[in-house]
Amino acid sequence: MIRNPILPGFNPDPSICRVGRDYYIATSTFEWYPGVQIHHSRDLVNWTLVRRPLERRSQLDMRGNPDSCGIWAPCLSFADGQFWLVYTDVKRFDGSFKDAPNYIVTAPTIEAEWSEPVYVNSSGFDPSLFHDDDGRKWFVNMQWNHRTESYGGSPKSPAFDGILLQEWDPAAKALKGPIKNIFAGSPLGLVEGPHLFKRNGWYYLTTAEGGTGYDHAVTMARSRNIDGPYEMHPNMHLITSKDHPGAVLQRAGHGQYVETPEGGAYHTHLCGRPLPPKRRCTLGRETALQKCVWRDDDWLYLENGTTVPDVDVPGLSGAVPVEKPMRSEYSFDGGTLPADFQWLRTPEPARIFNLTDRPGHLRLIARESIGSWFEQSLVARRQEHHSFRAETVIEFSPDIYQQVAGLTHYYNRHKFHAVAVTLHETLGRCVTILSCNGDYPNGRLSFPAESGVAIAAEGRVQLAMEIRENDLQFFWQTEGKGSWQPIGPILDAGVISDEGGRGEHGSFTGAFAGVFAFDTSGRAKAADFDWFNYDEL
Repeated sequence: MIRNPILPGFNPDPSICRVGRDYYIATSTFEWYPGVQIHHSRDLVNWTLVRRPLERRSQLDMRGNPDSCGIWAPCLSFADGQFWLVYTDVKRFDGSFKDAPNYIVTAPTIEAEWSEPVYVNSSGFDPSLFHDDDGRKWFVNMQWNHRTESYGGSPKSPAFDGILLQEWDPAAKALKGPIKNIFAGSPLGLVEGPHLFKRNGWYYLTTAEGGTGYDHAVTMARSRNIDGPYEMHPNMHLITSKDHPGAVLQRAGHGQYVETPEGGAYHTHLCGRPLPPKRRCTLGRETALQKCVWRDDDWLYLENGTTVPDVDVPGLSGAVPVEKPMRSEYSFDGGTLPADFQWLRTPEPARIFNLTDRPGHLRLIARESIGSWFEQSLVARRQEHHSFRAETVIEFSPDIYQQVAGLTHYYNRHKFHAVAVTLHETLGRCVTILSCNGDYPNGRLSFPAESGVAIAAEGRVQLAMEIRENDLQFFWQTEGKGSWQPIGPILDAGVISDEGGRGEHGSFTGAFAGVFAFDTSGRAKAADFDWFNYDEL
């Protein structure tokens, strides 16, 4: 049995690819570095993170990218003895424009070093590459029309100006031939996320529609010719929860079709699991997988007979889920950052952290303010459970209030809570809280613990946070002395979500738990972290 979501926490826009009996899913990473997450499975039940292929400055440099920009909707495929990865590095979110250059990289294996990127076009985002059975290759992406009042947070359908098709010439590494707009979308609107596949002489096109919120859907169409005209699925949408507010998996849309070696049909999609009472998806957009069937009319349907995705779906014969531990303990003894962790935007991580200056520790080199779009010292892992506890220990000796380091529950510059060690003019070294409670666009801080709590001038300090659904409580203690002490009031953890602050469509990544340091004096003060623990509650 497959239990959804198969990739919990921030893992949106799943592109699935099968090679033999190996399955791979590539998901969007937006402003988090390295770019694109690729998970592997042989049974569709158990998935392991195996690669983040965009890891060099020449492949990806997101310094200056606004929140919720960067890597949108990658497409992973296999043909001609190699893997192909198509991706967008979105450079603008607000206003009428979306600057969206699209690229292709290749590799002989998922684990190998991936090639230098080849630029393709910039006409719109969500690119996909289809390898036809006659050897030709076709590039599709949505087209963005800037001539509408379509601003970040309030998408308008006319800006999503259909799906473009053009042939890709791998020898010339360039597009060739006419550009055709092959699909305008359904009345739901906001057509994006195109994927093509072929079966029984039909070209099938699945797209994402309805935006990233509660009206999201997978829309399906088909044609005898790759450039259309395309007729709509009898149900219009293959997968959607938009008319079923009680469904566990909400915001269902944007995915891709895959067949097993035996001809079994499955379709990935993103989803969200909202918490009452405000229906905020604190885990962001997650990846799910649905069992499908082909009927006599040569159309694909969910096996359950509806358009609403299931939590539990039939898997492959003999597949048994591996029980995941409730506790994840991370030391920094190995000299490499644990695979679960990422950082923000920069392809030069040595400027913001290392594991060599103080062996056995993660050293953050404090740079720009928390929420900077350029060089922010923040290293974090995804939140994967509605309730969890995170703990760390820090050695940090600030000499001015501009030097701050600690533990954070982070979404973006407008949505975060942090407990930190800093210096206060009268308290001396202290523990305090910094919050930004969804204040868009100003990003103003609040200080729920006021000036903070005075602590010893030297020594290691343990910091912790407990998130229980919509509630967050911070704690601290001097290592080896006393016991955990709460600091500050219970905070709104639900704001650390897509729906928090600016609201639906205003942002669409996910919540992270991690460590940070900033030094706005410019003196690059170092903060050392010995370990980090994450426990499901």
